[in-house]
Amino acid sequence: MTEPIARLLPWTSLDGKPCFLVSDGTGYVARVADAVEEEQLATALDLVAEAQCLFAARGWTSGELQLLAVELTEALVEVHRVAKSRGARLLFRDDQSSQREASPAR
Repeated sequence: MTEPIARLLPWTSLDGKPCFLVSDGTGYVARVADAVEEEQLATALDLVAEAQCLFAARGWTSGELQLLAVELTEALVEVHRVAKSRGARLLFRDDQSSQREASPAR
């Protein structure tokens, strides 16, 4: 069984504070968080494709650029949160592996 760790969730509380889940990563909320992260990453990728098309057309309006900038900013915030969460979990797993390797065999 995996040791429980604190996971940064891909959403915030109503007052904007970070939400964390302490679990082994196999429960319902962890699966919901995984699904939300995947959706956030897919949305960001779609926005990048939309931006590339918009810029290639060279016929954008200032309103289109402003909307795109707002949406890309929101997506970047979400992707950054996913990266922080996943990075922290990778560091924890690497640390746990190092500790197991350093422990004498019984």
